[in-house]
Amino acid sequence: MYKDRKVVVVMPAYQAGQTLRKTYDEVMEQGIVDLVIVVDDASSDNTLAVAESLPRTVAFRHQRNRGYGGNQKSCYRLALDHGGDIVIMVHPDYQYTPKLIPVMASMIGSGVYECVLGSRILGGYALKGGMPVWKYVSNRFLTLVENFVTGAKLSEYHTGYRAFSRGLLEKIPFEVNSDDFVFDNQMLLQVIWAGYTVAEVSCPTSYFPEASSINFTRSVTYGFGCLYNALRFRL
Repeated sequence: MYKDRKVVVVMPAYQAGQTLRKTYDEVMEQGIVDLVIVVDDASSDNTLAVAESLPRTVAFRHQRNRGYGGNQKSCYRLALDHGGDIVIMVHPDYQYTPKLIPVMASMIGSGVYECVLGSRILGGYALKGGMPVWKYVSNRFLTLVENFVTGAKLSEYHTGYRAFSRGLLEKIPFEVNSDDFVFDNQMLLQVIWAGYTVAEVSCPTSYFPEASSINFTRSVTYGFGCLYNALRFRL
């Protein structure tokens, strides 16, 4: 709990059996998380078995792979169904440190912000943490375009570390978004379009073999999808 508000951490999981427990342990060490929701997107490893062994955890499995966006849709629906007031997405691959959960929850729980991002760019952590140079350059270019289009001043639009208030999740029509990776971008544009101010905190990140990542081809597709969404926002 944070100020009598239920804190729920959601984890969209795929092939996360090796890192899920480590991520979960650090999530719970923060002392304010009431419930963890793990949605397994039809993994072929032991992701579901690990999730089902964790205390204070709701484990849910898709019978077929629905994609990163489809996974998040299930995560947010379940978080709302289980009474989440502050909902924080933490990737179970341990790419983002869960140690920022109290900070992000306090920014939501204080009523000052409805959406908080953990930014890999603030503080210069992206390249230090092992982000490929081509991905860093793409991130910076897309963010420049998106800030120009939306009028926002974010350091990045493409982090997967995000916190939302219940009220915002109930208002944003995230169900109409893509089931693919571009879901993140669409949802953030919906938040900005609805008039919310998005806060950011500096977030260390780690890239290693077990951490999930989209390949170059899918990244290019994602990039074009982001530009298309920005154009639609402008129109």
